[in-house]
Amino acid sequence: MKRVITTEKIPLMLWLDELEEEALTQARHLANLDCAFHHIAIMADAHVGFGMPIGGVLATSGAVIPNAVGVDIGCGMRAVRTGLSDVATPQLKKILSALRAAVPLGFKHHDKPRPVESMPDPGALEQDLPVVAGEFASARRQIGTLGGGNHFIEIQRGSDQRIWLMVHSGSRNLGYKVAGHYNDLAVQLAKKKGKDAVPKEWQLALLPLVSPEGQRYLREMEYCVAFARANRCEMMAALQEILAEVTGCDQFDPALDVAHNYAARETHFFNEVWVHRKGATRAFKGEYGIVPGCQGSSSYIVRGLGNPQSFMSCSHGAGRVLGRKQAQRVLNLQEEIAKLEQRHVLHSLRHRNDLEEAPGAYKDIGEVIANQLDLIEVVVELQPLAVLKG
Repeated sequence: MKRVITTEKIPLMLWLDELEEEALTQARHLANLDCAFHHIAIMADAHVGFGMPIGGVLATSGAVIPNAVGVDIGCGMRAVRTGLSDVATPQLKKILSALRAAVPLGFKHHDKPRPVESMPDPGALEQDLPVVAGEFASARRQIGTLGGGNHFIEIQRGSDQRIWLMVHSGSRNLGYKVAGHYNDLAVQLAKKKGKDAVPKEWQLALLPLVSPEGQRYLREMEYCVAFARANRCEMMAALQEILAEVTGCDQFDPALDVAHNYAARETHFFNEVWVHRKGATRAFKGEYGIVPGCQGSSSYIVRGLGNPQSFMSCSHGAGRVLGRKQAQRVLNLQEEIAKLEQRHVLHSLRHRNDLEEAPGAYKDIGEVIANQLDLIEVVVELQPLAVLKG
């Protein structure tokens, strides 16, 4: 841990030296919530989010906060180690070309619905999941799609001398709809509560756990987490099939899959609480996790140390140092392309709009990892060979 702030109702524990002022203000709001428990943990990759900093960990008692989970519910990482020790550049180009044909990117969806069997248990719809039920047909065309923003598919070479495959994606429009619906409900409940509610400008309206709305949110959130995992599974299966066709690889280790946007009931400091991880990865003792870098930088397979001060969590990535629009304004396209080419990475940085996901838009992943060695230990460092961006 780098520092502790004790000026609020409960302490703020930070794993970074500098946090932008707006994100720090958001963290202070968290620490002054009546439902917040024990302390607030701010991870090494933290930056400003909507209501709550991305890279924040909040434990609550008696309430759940939709904006403390975020709009991409269940977003996370999936990684698979292959039996290959190398992949030639011409093979990488073939793989990327085939992936672009197999996996819809950005706002694109599949032309036809995917099989119902590819979705999380549809029988769950009978458990009062109104938003999921309404979006189920559309979600069948979205499963196995990458989305946009910082989502990616990457082929990497590990420090263990093996080729790895990695997918970063989430719950697509399904999670977005669930998040928006229940945040709106929380805002409406706050209006009824009046002056005793969380200040509107904090953007942290809550749902009491004893309320029907709170319980429905938890069920729909958990379905979105399962959908996001199934989404990554579909894309990883396509990538493995393509890799096998191009290289002849027939050895794939069991997948490691971790989410970094969700709330979960856990026990910390002898209390049962709801831990909201918004851009944070669970790091229980001995548990494996994935901490990706930005396009062109290292990613890491890590093992948790179970540090209670972070609610047994760690960062979910490198973390932004520039906002998306800011990166497009201030970064030099040719310089950012040169960074990737110097590292011999096949990339998708082509136009000024792509600068929102350029290396210069992100923190140094090496520093982020170094700032949290009391939370995790590095198991494998992964260097990118080819990147497909959303």
